[in-house]
This record gives sequence, C-alpha cells and structure tokens, in this order.
Amino acid sequence: MVKKHLNSYVGSMQQLIYARPLTYEEGRARGMKAYQVKNGPLEFTVMADKCMDIAEASFCGHNISFLSKPGLMGRNHFDTNGAEAQRSIMGGLLFTCGLENICAPCSIEGRDYPMHGRIRTTPAEHVCADACWQENEYKVTLTGEMREGELFGENLVLRRNISTVYGENRIYIEDRISNEGFRPEPMMLLYHMNVGYPFLCERSRIVLPTRNVQPRDEISAPHTGEYSRMEPPKDNEPEYVFLHEMAADAEGNTFAAAVNEELGIGLKIEYNQKELPYFMQWKSTASGDYVVGLEPANSSVYGKPYHIKEHSLHMMEPFAAETKHLILTFLSGERLLDQLKEEAKDLLRK
Repeated sequence: MVKKHLNSYVGSMQQLIYARPLTYEEGRARGMKAYQVKNGPLEFTVMADKCMDIAEASFCGHNISFLSKPGLMGRNHFDTNGAEAQRSIMGGLLFTCGLENICAPCSIEGRDYPMHGRIRTTPAEHVCADACWQENEYKVTLTGEMREGELFGENLVLRRNISTVYGENRIYIEDRISNEGFRPEPMMLLYHMNVGYPFLCERSRIVLPTRNVQPRDEISAPHTGEYSRMEPPKDNEPEYVFLHEMAADAEGNTFAAAVNEELGIGLKIEYNQKELPYFMQWKSTASGDYVVGLEPANSSVYGKPYHIKEHSLHMMEPFAAETKHLILTFLSGERLLDQLKEEAKDLLRK
C-alpha cells in the first residue's frame, strides 16, 4: 500500500505535503491570513482573506505565477473604486472576477460596478484546512465561503473547495455559487489565471484547442496571429485581449495550457464549457507588466453592458445553485509542447 510505503520513509507526512496557516506582517499585505501549501515539487499559497484565491505558485523550483506592480496585498480602499481597482490587482496564479461584474468598470442606472467585481477581495468565512489520509491517498483540502451581499440588494454566496493529493501535482478547485436572495440575480464569473516569468518568457508557448480567435479591439487585431507566442518585453507596449472559440469533447471538457520547453515544465487548465462557455486570453509583453492570463468564464470580456444590450446576462433564480470545476495540472518532462498540441488537435477533430 502507498500509505505503508510512505510511512516507512517518513515519520510525519508534513515532510512531503502540508497546509500551514500564515499571517503576513509587512506592506500592503499586513494582517492578511493565508495558507501555504506544499505538495512535493508543487507549492502555492491560498489567500483566506481574499476569496480563497491562489497567490504565489511554483513548480520544480520555478516560479509560475504573475505578481503585478502593486505587489502582495489584502483588501484596501482601491478595490471597489472604478478603474482605481487596477491599483489593487496583484495578479497571482488565480484571482476570481465577479459576481455582479467582470472586466471593465461600468455604471448602470446609477449603480457603480467596479473593475472585475467585488468577490476577488472578499474575505472568506468558515475557513477550514485539513490534511489526512483518505483511503490510500494523502489529501490536503481547504474550504471557505465568500458572500457578496447588500442591504436591499443581492445575496450571492461562493463556497470554494481547493484540494491537492500527494504525488499528483494537481490543484482541484470546486466552486458552488448560490443565490440566497428572494429575487433573480445576475451572476458573472471569470477565472483570471495568470502566468509570469521565468515560466513565461520568449521560449514559452500557449496551447489552446481554438476553432476561432477574435481580437477584442483594434489594438489587439494586428497581433491575433501571434496569440500563442511571447515576444521579448517592450517598453510601454499595450495589452492585447483575444476571444477564443474553444473545441471540446462530447461532455464539454476542454483545456488551456502554457509550456516552457527550456525549463521542461507546463501548466494545463482543464474546465467544462457547459459550466464556463466563454474563454478569453490576456497577453501583455510590456516591460514590467509581462504576463499571460488564461480566462474561462460564464460571460464575455465585453462585460455587463454588452450582455444587457444583447439580452444575454446570466441570471440565477432565488435559491438556485451552480457548481464550477477546474483542474490545474503541473507538468514536467520532454516533448510537453508536442503532446499538448496533439491533445488540442484531437479535440478539434471531434
């Protein structure tokens, strides 16, 4: 048995895998509570005070995640102040956008909706961490609940479960979103997953089973054909955003991936189109803002005004619930790029 085998080598499984609570003590992150998780060569941090999102992540000793100029931080007064929210977007491997708005800030009928919404900085309640043997697997599980509510307004709850199993190099994310109010509510959700240097560089490639790719705007249009490549950093280069029509299997399963062949590692993000029908890619080669975001979502990058105009705003009935699943697999080995490209071709042939 795996359990008996491992226990013959270690007295405590924390030598191999653990989840440890921590509190940051300096800068804008002062006082923020989080969990540091180690699973063999995979390490990541879950921010208990910031939507249970994933901040730093590394694999085989190499940084995977992106950290923006404002740096690591907890909740602050920039969070819900229109475009000023960019001063509080720290990046991380994952930040969750929603639940009333994603993407650009907007004002509708006298109500302001901040950039990427409010849930991304909402502290979790009922936070719990567990690490134990479950039959023949040693599993770390983190759970927490975030509520987006207003007096006489919405009452939406996001309950998140993050888990990882020793030896798998995977992060499993399960989100259950519930409308606990007594009226239908819009519910917009985007998973903003961001990779940065040194994992992301000129030798990195993005692999997507895309049937069609469209630029968000005129600035992005000339660069559409290069969505899968990274150029060297360029001073003051604008961001590009692309909208992808992704291929999937009969059950709706699909993926997005990034690979660095020189380092011999990759990140594969699996999700289901029935849960998240939209996919956007954010690409910035600007010096100091070097990043790619891979973004499955239930709504378009054009945001709330677009969906209202098109009568396509996703609504949840009172006391309805929806569940979303993501699997982040950290890969290593030779020919990763070729293998992922072949997997994408297989989906395109379906």
